[in-house]
Amino acid sequence: MNLQEEIKIFKKGISEIISEGDLRTRLKEARRENRPLRIKYGVDPSAPDIHLGHTVPLHKLSQLQDLGHQIIFVIGDFTAQIGDPSGALKKRKQLSEKEVRQNARTYCSQIFRILDEQRTKVVFNSEWFNKMHLKDFLRLSSYSTVAQTLARADFKERFDKNIDISIMEFFYPLLQAYDSVVLDSDLEIGGTDQKFNLLLARELQRDYGKRSQIIITLPLLVGTDGVRKMSKSFNNTIGINEPANQIYGKLMSLSDEVATEYLNIFASLLGWEFPFSEINSKEKKSELAKRFVSQYYNKKIAEEVAQEFELIFKQKRAPVDIPCVEVPPEETKQKKIWIVRLLQLTNLANSGGEARRLIKGGAVFVDNHRCEDTDLEISKKEGILKVGRRFCRYKMRYC
Repeated sequence: MNLQEEIKIFKKGISEIISEGDLRTRLKEARRENRPLRIKYGVDPSAPDIHLGHTVPLHKLSQLQDLGHQIIFVIGDFTAQIGDPSGALKKRKQLSEKEVRQNARTYCSQIFRILDEQRTKVVFNSEWFNKMHLKDFLRLSSYSTVAQTLARADFKERFDKNIDISIMEFFYPLLQAYDSVVLDSDLEIGGTDQKFNLLLARELQRDYGKRSQIIITLPLLVGTDGVRKMSKSFNNTIGINEPANQIYGKLMSLSDEVATEYLNIFASLLGWEFPFSEINSKEKKSELAKRFVSQYYNKKIAEEVAQEFELIFKQKRAPVDIPCVEVPPEETKQKKIWIVRLLQLTNLANSGGEARRLIKGGAVFVDNHRCEDTDLEISKKEGILKVGRRFCRYKMRYC
C-alpha cells in the first residue's frame, strides 16, 4: 500500500485531522524506520457497558490496527474518579475506586469484540498518577491557565450561569493530556467533544520537550432520544452487550433522520454497502438494524429478531425471551404497586418524572392495555409491561 492510500484510510469517516501534513511526515518517518505509529485512545470507565457511541472510535482504531499500527488503549481508572467535564453542564458525580475497577474489568472484555487483543496494549493511567509527587503535579498545573480553561464552551456556559465548577474539573484536561506525554503518542483519536483536551495534549507534549501528537476527531453518535449524544448519563444508549432483540428494537425506534446518520457513520467506518444512502422507510431501517445485530451477534440471530419484531408489532404479541424482574416484598406490602414505581423497578423509566411523562404520552401498556392513569395501582401478581418497543415481565413477591 502506498502512502497516499494509507492516508486515505486514516481520513475515512473522520470529522477533522490536525494536521494532514504532520500525519504525512510522521508516516514517512515510520516507514523509513520500519515501525508503527503509537496511536492512543482513552476512556474513563464511568459506566460498565460499552455502547454504540464508543464503537465509533473503536472501529476506527481497528482500521488503523489493520494497517499495522500500535493501538494503546488507555483506561482512565484514575481520571474516572474525577469525571470528564467535556460537554457537561453540571458537576459530574465522582466514582469510587471500587466502582471504577468493576467498570474497567467489563471494558476490557468488551473492547476485544472489536479490537485485536494480541495487537492492543492496554494501560491504566493510575500506573503513573499514583506515583506522581506533589511537585510534579504542581509543575503540570503550571502549563495551563484559568483563562484558557474558561474559554472552552462548556465551562464558559457553566461560569456564565453561575453553575459550580470544581478545581478538580479544571485539572481533568491536564491529566488526560499528561497521558500523551507519558505514552509518547504519535496520534490520538477522540470525539469532537474532546478537541479541547486533545489540543492541550499537543501543547503539553511540546512543553515537556516531546513531539506534538497528531489529532483525529470523530463524529459523535446521537442517542436514542434523537437529541443528545449517546451517553449513559442521558439514558439513551444501545449497549453492544444488550440482548439482540433489544438492540434491534432500539434501532427500529430511531427517527429516519437519526437512522440515516448511523448509516452514514458506520457504512464509512465498516465498509458496509447498501443499495440506498438514506433511511426513509421501515424496510430500510430494518436492513440497518439487522446489520448492527449481525455485527455483534450473527446473521441468523439478526433474521430471527427481525421476524420476532414483526410478530410483536403486527400481531401485538409479546416476545418469548424478555427480561423478568421480581418485585421485592417491601415494595408490595398491600399486595399492589404504583405503576410509576413499577416502571422504575423494571428499568423502563429512569425516574418518577420520566415514568409519568411516558404514561401521559400514551407509551405505557400493561398486559397489552394502554395505561393513561399515573395513579394506577397494580394488584395483578405478574404481567407484562411495554414501553415503546421495550418489554419487561414483572412478578410480585408478597411478604
